[in-house]
Amino acid sequence: MEPLKDTSGLSQDQMTKKRNRFAPLFVGSVTLGLVLLIGTVLTFTARAKSADSADAPQLTVPAVRQHDNEFARVAKAVEPAVVNINTESTVKNPRRRLHRSPRQNPGEDQNNDNDALRDWFDRFFGQEPGVPGGPDGSEMTTQSLGSGIVVSSNGYIVTNFHVVDKADRIRVSLMGDPGAVSYPAKVIGTDRETDLAVLKIDVNRALPVAKLGNSDSMQVGDWVLAIGSPFGLKSTVTAGIVSAKGRNIVPGRQFQSFIQTDAAINPGNSGGPLVNMDGEVIGINTAIYTESSGYQGVGFALPSNTVVQVFNQLVSPAHKVERGSIGITFSAEPSPAVTRMYGGGKGIIVQDVVPGGPAAQAGIKGGDAIISVGGKNITTGDELVAEISGHHPGDKLKIGFLRNGKHEETTVTVADRQKLFGAQLGTSESENEEQAPKEGKLGITVKPVPAALAKRFNLQPNQGLLVLDVKPGSFADSVQLSRGDVILEINRQPVNDPDTFAKIESGLKSGQDVVFVVRQAGQGREATNTFLGGTLP
Repeated sequence: MEPLKDTSGLSQDQMTKKRNRFAPLFVGSVTLGLVLLIGTVLTFTARAKSADSADAPQLTVPAVRQHDNEFARVAKAVEPAVVNINTESTVKNPRRRLHRSPRQNPGEDQNNDNDALRDWFDRFFGQEPGVPGGPDGSEMTTQSLGSGIVVSSNGYIVTNFHVVDKADRIRVSLMGDPGAVSYPAKVIGTDRETDLAVLKIDVNRALPVAKLGNSDSMQVGDWVLAIGSPFGLKSTVTAGIVSAKGRNIVPGRQFQSFIQTDAAINPGNSGGPLVNMDGEVIGINTAIYTESSGYQGVGFALPSNTVVQVFNQLVSPAHKVERGSIGITFSAEPSPAVTRMYGGGKGIIVQDVVPGGPAAQAGIKGGDAIISVGGKNITTGDELVAEISGHHPGDKLKIGFLRNGKHEETTVTVADRQKLFGAQLGTSESENEEQAPKEGKLGITVKPVPAALAKRFNLQPNQGLLVLDVKPGSFADSVQLSRGDVILEINRQPVNDPDTFAKIESGLKSGQDVVFVVRQAGQGREATNTFLGGTLP
């Protein structure tokens, strides 16, 4: 299956390639058109000399009248609340591309038997750390385009997280303003798991607001419009139908159940609305399935009901989404034989419980089959996750389950999913703190190499340290050490834990030669050692 593409704007390099691709054809068409036009004029002129046109009528333009068109009515009502989003990101010095490392199994309440999930978006816009800069390794600025919708008259905007991810500068253009007018935007909050972000712009007037609908009311076959700025073309409207609902297109993403549509969605549509015939936004256009980096009839929008839930939490004082969990894992695609063996053919079979977590404290064990949450019967893993994640930490839930064919019930205190499973998700607060670059002589942040990554690099257990971040302009940056590299040695000394690294770093002096032995990101099991070094300033 070809990769799913996100629908954010093209990078500057990609835009150039697109222009180069189409420009010759366009110029050729214009030239041919001019030749044909001139030839036609000459023909008509020649004929005019030999023909009498006294009986030719004078043509008139008919009076303007409004056509009865539902699409036009809906588009006119919604367009003023749709915005164009332009972002800029600065990439510094990395000459080699940092290949995306497989994302580990998210685990929270659902265990997909796939320990090498890659990012499901092949980004159209922007370039991540590790994308080549200029030929001399200098910094470069990349631009991307996306869309969004105004959801409050005082300037709050909803868009996709991937539209603004890693952006250094965000500017928003309103549909009704002249093309050159744009407003700086600040990020209020983001949620990676649903790929949503909330922005805020300050404008000295009340803004037109998009009306949100109930996405659950949509049916397969209903007409919808997609509105946005594909390829930077503002106020573009395309029409189609809802072609499917409840599409779970990304393994391990438990909070992304999409509306599928055949309305044309292209790069730049990301964050724009999918609208029903009542002029209500029932989805945020997020992704497309494509074999050509363009529209092929299959697009995906995040339901508006999910958008409302996430928005309300992102604008709260904490500016983050809090989801409940009881600390269990289960198979996303359970074997019928396992279900029959442990649950008598029903229930969600618990594979494991987090030690000391809510489920463990309440007595739930691996092999139990959960059949109800809060008195509501549960038949699928998605239902289980939805019922639990919608509760706040501290809430009490009655969990019904089967053990050895016997029905039992227990009360579980819901915990914060982020704290229970943040490490697996790669978004824990402690990890975020660890990734923040700390002031040091070398200018890098490191952590132990995860087991799955060590296997890919063909490393021994507890061998080396993973580079999480490289401070721009630092010594490590100058010798081209990159995020995602694995450091094996510094000045002939093995570095297998952060304490050893800190000790070696503290002992380095200005003017001293420093040499790293590394396995470079993206080389995989065939990786060989690379030596990077220089003189410490």
